[in-house]
Amino acid sequence: MTNLTLVWARSQALTLRLLPSLPRFRHFSAAADSDGGGVAVKKVTRSNFEAALEDLRTRVRESDFVAVDIEMTGVTSAPWRDSFEFDRSDVRYLKLKDSAEKFAVVQFGVCPFRWEASQSSFVAHPHNFYVFPRKELPVHGPSSEFLCQTTSIDFLAKYQFDFNACIHEGISYLSREQEAEAFKFLSSEYLDGLANSFCNLEEHVDIPLVRTSDLLFSERMKIRFQEWRTAILRSSSKCCTYEGGADDNDTQFQTVFFKMRPAIKLNGFSSNQLKLIQLVLRKHFKDLVYIRVADENFSWQRRVVYVDSEEDKALLKKEVQEDLIRNADEKVRSAVGFRHVVDLLASEGKLIVGHNCLLDLAHIYCKFFGPLPSSMDKFVSALHEKFPHIIDTKHLLNSSQAIQYLMKNNSKSLSSAFYRLCHNVSSVSQNFTSNTYLRFEVQADESGSSCFKSGASHEAGYDAFMTGCVFAQACSHMGIKFDMHTASCDLIRNEKIKKYINILYPSWNSRTVIHLDTGIENPDSSYRHKYPVIIFSNIVLIWGFPSKFKPKDLKELICKVFGRDSVISVFYIDRTSALIQFSKKELVNDFLVSKDSLERNNDPVSVLHPLTKLLEGGNTCAADYDTYRDICATSASKILFAEQADSLGISWKTKVGTGSQDIQDASCNEKTTADNSLIKHASGMNKVLKSQSKHQPSCGDILDSLYVSKSLLGKAMRST
Repeated sequence: MTNLTLVWARSQALTLRLLPSLPRFRHFSAAADSDGGGVAVKKVTRSNFEAALEDLRTRVRESDFVAVDIEMTGVTSAPWRDSFEFDRSDVRYLKLKDSAEKFAVVQFGVCPFRWEASQSSFVAHPHNFYVFPRKELPVHGPSSEFLCQTTSIDFLAKYQFDFNACIHEGISYLSREQEAEAFKFLSSEYLDGLANSFCNLEEHVDIPLVRTSDLLFSERMKIRFQEWRTAILRSSSKCCTYEGGADDNDTQFQTVFFKMRPAIKLNGFSSNQLKLIQLVLRKHFKDLVYIRVADENFSWQRRVVYVDSEEDKALLKKEVQEDLIRNADEKVRSAVGFRHVVDLLASEGKLIVGHNCLLDLAHIYCKFFGPLPSSMDKFVSALHEKFPHIIDTKHLLNSSQAIQYLMKNNSKSLSSAFYRLCHNVSSVSQNFTSNTYLRFEVQADESGSSCFKSGASHEAGYDAFMTGCVFAQACSHMGIKFDMHTASCDLIRNEKIKKYINILYPSWNSRTVIHLDTGIENPDSSYRHKYPVIIFSNIVLIWGFPSKFKPKDLKELICKVFGRDSVISVFYIDRTSALIQFSKKELVNDFLVSKDSLERNNDPVSVLHPLTKLLEGGNTCAADYDTYRDICATSASKILFAEQADSLGISWKTKVGTGSQDIQDASCNEKTTADNSLIKHASGMNKVLKSQSKHQPSCGDILDSLYVSKSLLGKAMRST
């Protein structure tokens, strides 16, 4: 996946050689510009999609692996939906799911790579598809909607993204689920129209026509159809071909042939008039059939067709029905659009290579297969079924010691890896005869040269090319000898690369990897632990507190109550929300009980308690980590986390413990608090007192705690 915050400013160039054994192909010479241009990337839009797809089928089938990359309209729908080190795996997936569902894919890069043994080089065919979720079919439901993150759009514009080509010429698509729904809808719509045309409405024949205009119109139609039918029968009795009648020049009645039968094309009639025409035909003409057929623009065309027998009428119905089903299938298949490319990649079973590609894969599944599953393990299982062989070059760069040495602790971004590992491609100053570096040929068909443009970084097609180059060069540095292969090299079964296949790098701070073949996410020793070990059961979520508090202030305030070593770390979600990790699990409940007790006891002693500062404004809420997960699972995306929680209707101020009774907002009825809840609170305050005594609290703190504890116990005694 393209790193949207990265700016690759180093001057790049590329020198390419033409394979003499492949005629009618030309190469693009290097252009030393800041974007590393000079690569012939095929630009694909609606106008040349069909031809490009057929060409790509051949390239993919011949390839040893296929590199992919996408550009999207955004990454995070709210600041707090970014990836944090305090995100548990299920929360991280919920944020990934939110991003893939809300933002659009606007470019899709596909670059097949084939090892050409005769030239000792890889041949690449980078394609840059412009994609836009246009509504192509008249099916029920609204048009596609998606968000645009301003930083992402600005980033794309900075690298000369062609928004006009995307919106006006972008290739639309349907997911597999949308395709099934569209076909079902169109088939039902067409067949319902057919059934209405052929249904027996004798029970409606005697419906009286009240309005004089309807009577006159019906009588006139009866005369017109009678004249037309008589002309047909006269022509038939003379054993000659019917050549039309007086109505041929009438704009409302055009004589045509339909399925080798004489017919009238009806134009310009209102819906009421068409109903009257059907009534006239069914009442007076058993051998004239009214039918509806759909044209290329999904508009209904009305015909009146002459049939010479009941058998012919049944045959006409069958023929029309087959045409309607075929028409619906063709229209839906055409609307599938770009998904044909994704289906091609899935069906061929090639090794798919991406860079930091978990989000890319989530987009691919969401846009082209169906809704994302509810959990990471279900998503991984469904993804692995579609793409059984995936390699993430970001994980490869982090895991291989040989590659780590070459990278020299530099950034593992795509552009950095391309510059470090692929010197002979990214710079003209290197020696092309060196055996250390692979050679890459980029081919462009001369007959379609207008479709080929000089690629640039952060363009999906060129980034896919860079990804493939990085992967192939990494394989070479890991000891894979491509020059020993006289034909296609089976990288999927190669022992040196096999252990890196189907392992994805979920995020820079997770320190874990996801195994696609098992669905398990495990810590990986390749990733250094930059942060303290996180114990999620020891974490409290706080939101809605005054924005003046800094992490240091928040930690000092809590440590005054629970002890100097009570808080391990404080992580700010945004300026009014934070996750606090305590040193012990029981301190989570102690904190929540203390906070709730202070909110309920608005007395002089409570006002002097250190935690009171945190409650200023009356909007501070607190709960356990599972509440953080639940809020992240919602579809809305308010700017502040506290606003998001409020939009969900969370009215309670404090939620104590998992599975325990929720402590309602102070404004709620006092009767909702049970007697045993008071005893739990008093017990909790005794725990707080014991915790404080270990850290030599002041006399004032002890008196405060005793006072609150005594007050709560007194209430419990009076209630009994």
